[in-house]
Amino acid sequence: MSDVILDIRHLRTSFFQNGTEVRAVDDMSYQVRQGECVAIIGESGSGKSVSAMSIFRLIPYPPGIIRGGEILFKGHDLMKLSYEEMEKIRGSEISMIFQEPSTALNPVIPIGKQIVENILLHSSMSKQEAWQRAELLLAKLDIPNPAARLKEYPHQFSGGMQQRAMIAMAMSCQPSLLIADEPTTALDVTVQAQVLEQLNELRQEYGTALIIITHNLGIVARYADSVKIVYGGKIVEEGSVRDIFNHPHHPYTIGLINAVPRLDLPRSHGLRTIEGEPPDMSKIAPDSCAFKQRCRYATEECGSRRPPLTEVGEGHSCACFHMNQAQEGAKEVVM
Repeated sequence: MSDVILDIRHLRTSFFQNGTEVRAVDDMSYQVRQGECVAIIGESGSGKSVSAMSIFRLIPYPPGIIRGGEILFKGHDLMKLSYEEMEKIRGSEISMIFQEPSTALNPVIPIGKQIVENILLHSSMSKQEAWQRAELLLAKLDIPNPAARLKEYPHQFSGGMQQRAMIAMAMSCQPSLLIADEPTTALDVTVQAQVLEQLNELRQEYGTALIIITHNLGIVARYADSVKIVYGGKIVEEGSVRDIFNHPHHPYTIGLINAVPRLDLPRSHGLRTIEGEPPDMSKIAPDSCAFKQRCRYATEECGSRRPPLTEVGEGHSCACFHMNQAQEGAKEVVM
C-alpha cells in the first residue's frame, strides 16, 4: 500500500476584489507521506497559508473560492465531502496550529475546556478520561502543574505556553496530518527552539505527518524531510532538504539561501537580498513566470510561457527556463 496520506493535485484557489481575480494558489500539486515533515517556504503573500486553509476547506466565501483541483486525503477527495463530513475530519484526522495562538484561543473559555471539547467531539472518551488526556499532553509539553493550568484562561499563559496549549489541542486526537502555519512567529528564539522540539517529539511519537509553513530556513534545515519553495501561488522548486540547500536550481531559491546571514564570512560580505518586491498576484499573467520581474536571467520566453516543473534529479524538480544560468551565477557568490 502507498504511504501517501495527502495528495494535492492542481489546486487552484482565488479571491475576487472589485471584479478582479487574485490567483492565490495557482495549480499547486504535491504529496505528503505518513510521518513525513514537509516544509513550505515562501514570502508573505506567496500562497502558503491559503493552500493550508484550502486543505481544511476554510476559505471564506465570498471573497474566496477553491476553483479547481483535488485534495486527496487517505484516498478520499476532501472537495467532494459535505460540510458535516469535513467537520468530523477537522480536529481529528487533520489538525492545524495557527500563526497567532492569542487570537486562535477563545479568551473566555479555560484552556482545559477548549482541549477537552475537541477530544469529546471526536472520540468516545468519557469527560474524566478527556481531562486526564489533556493533563498528560500539557505535561508532555513541559507546562508545570498541568492540572491547575488547565483551569486557567489564555490571558494567564505566556506566548510560548499559549502555543504549547495550541499544540496540545491539535494533537489531542492523534491526527494523521498536522499543519503548522508559522508556529513560532510571535515567540523569542529560545522559546521557539523549545516549542519546535516538543512538537517534533510528539509528531514522532504519534507518527503524524507534518506540513510546516515557514520562512525560517533554520527550522527547515533541522526538522524537514522535504521542501516546497512557493512563489506567486506556485511551487517553483521542490526536493529533499539536502537537494534544496546544497544544489538549489531556481533563482528564487538561490536568493533565499544567499540571504541567510553567515557568521563564517567576513563583515565585508554584507547582507544579501532579493531585488524587487513580491508580485501583485492580480497582475501576473497566467502563462508567465511569476518571478520574471525580479529575475536577472529573465527573457521574453519567461513572459509568454509558464515554466513547468522539470525533474533535475531524483525527487528534485525546478520550474525555470534558465536554471543552468542561475546555478552558474550562484557560483560567483560565496555560498
